[in-house]
Amino acid sequence: MKLIETANSIKTMEIRGAGLIARSAADALKDLAENYQGNSLDEFIDLLDQGGKTLVASRPTAISLWNAVQATLKDAPRAENVEDLRTKIVKNADSFILNSNKAVEIIGKIGANRIKDGDTILTHCNSKAALSVIKTAFKQGKDISVYATESRPWRQGLLTVKDLSDAGIPVTLIVDSAVRWIMKEIDLAVVGADTVCSNGALINKIGTSQIALAAHEARVPLMVCAESYKFSPKTIQGEMVEIEERETSEVATNLPPGVKIRNPVFDSTPAEYIDSIATEIGLISPYAAYEVIVNKLGHECLFERESD
Repeated sequence: MKLIETANSIKTMEIRGAGLIARSAADALKDLAENYQGNSLDEFIDLLDQGGKTLVASRPTAISLWNAVQATLKDAPRAENVEDLRTKIVKNADSFILNSNKAVEIIGKIGANRIKDGDTILTHCNSKAALSVIKTAFKQGKDISVYATESRPWRQGLLTVKDLSDAGIPVTLIVDSAVRWIMKEIDLAVVGADTVCSNGALINKIGTSQIALAAHEARVPLMVCAESYKFSPKTIQGEMVEIEERETSEVATNLPPGVKIRNPVFDSTPAEYIDSIATEIGLISPYAAYEVIVNKLGHECLFERESD
């Protein structure tokens, strides 16, 4: 089944990056809806509900995944019959995927306005939205250069430097621990987002908070690039974002007996260390995150169905 394959690929990080994870989840639910052969609306809704839970469980900290599932399934309680629900799910999935791809392009144009000719930029991990900003600025004719972190332990920075190099942008790879050392040469730090909380805090690839601290110390602006579906309605309700820890073998193997490893995937950056957030609806202050969640996502993104 495509949905199970997608969930497994997300869990093993064959599918990675918040945007791609979200689009893949929407597409998997669409496939599930298109291939349902039964005639029972209740059975169909239960199937979709369980499918959504399976996808979310594959990366519980990825709010983009959760929001994609909610956006795709939001009309389920109002469906009149199986065909009506199938049509709604397919339409919702297609709309989410289209808007997600458009968002990256729009963010690129908005964020590029904050980059000046001659700027040296620091980026972290492999954010499609952050790369869109950098590449758009370069296409505008701005003379820029980039430092990219290695982004251990998965070394997503290698993907970033290849992408930027292929675009003709001068780029230098650095190890994660060199961030504070290089900050004196940086004009702007540009990072992506896994989750933006209602108080403006950022949950992102481990090491982001260290970049934010070093940038704050050096008075270098930090711009976050985040599609609106990376904002978390759950945090309005007081729910804390779970910081996922992955298999220790990703970090090291064959260590002496008794040596332990911690492998957190994300960390939290307070709003006060963030200069701005570039979204597809505009450049905002991190303190405007609550308004984005309420006005853009609303409470309809919650997939809730009364039990029979």
